[in-house]
Amino acid sequence: MTDFSRRTTLRGLVLLCAGCVTATPSWSAAVAEVPLAIQGYDPVAYFTDGKPTSGLAEFEYEWDEHRYRFSSERHRELFKADPVKYAPQFGNFCAMALANGEVVVANPENWLINDGKLYIFGKSAPFGPVLFQQDLAANIVKANQNRPMLPKN
Repeated sequence: MTDFSRRTTLRGLVLLCAGCVTATPSWSAAVAEVPLAIQGYDPVAYFTDGKPTSGLAEFEYEWDEHRYRFSSERHRELFKADPVKYAPQFGNFCAMALANGEVVVANPENWLINDGKLYIFGKSAPFGPVLFQQDLAANIVKANQNRPMLPKN
C-alpha cells in the first residue's frame, strides 16, 4: 500500500509539473497579447515616404504597450530613437472623432501630418483630415481634452 501511494504521489507531481510547463505562455503567445499599433502600418513611412505603408512582422518594435511594424530596419531604428516624434497622436484612434467626444478606431489610410505630428482618422475626405484642418488648433485642443476617453489598450 505504501508503494501505491508513493506511485500515486509521484504521478500526481509529474502531471502537475507537466501542467505548469504547458500552462506557461510561449514567447509567441506573449507577443500576440501586445496589441498591434495602427493596424501594422509603418508610422515612420508617413514622414519619410509621404504615404501609408504596411509594416512587416520581421521589423517590429514594442513601445507604449503596442507593437509597431516597419517597412525596413532603418524605419524601425528611426522610431526607436524618437518614438514620440513618429507615433500617431491618439494611437489607433480617429483624431476628429476624439475632438467630437467620440472614440472611433482609425483607418491608417486617412492621415495628416501637421507641425511634425501624425494624426490618423476614421474617414477620408470630406471628413477626417479635411474636417480636422478646418479648425485645426481647436480640434487638437478638444481631442487632447478628450484623451482620457481612450481605452488603455
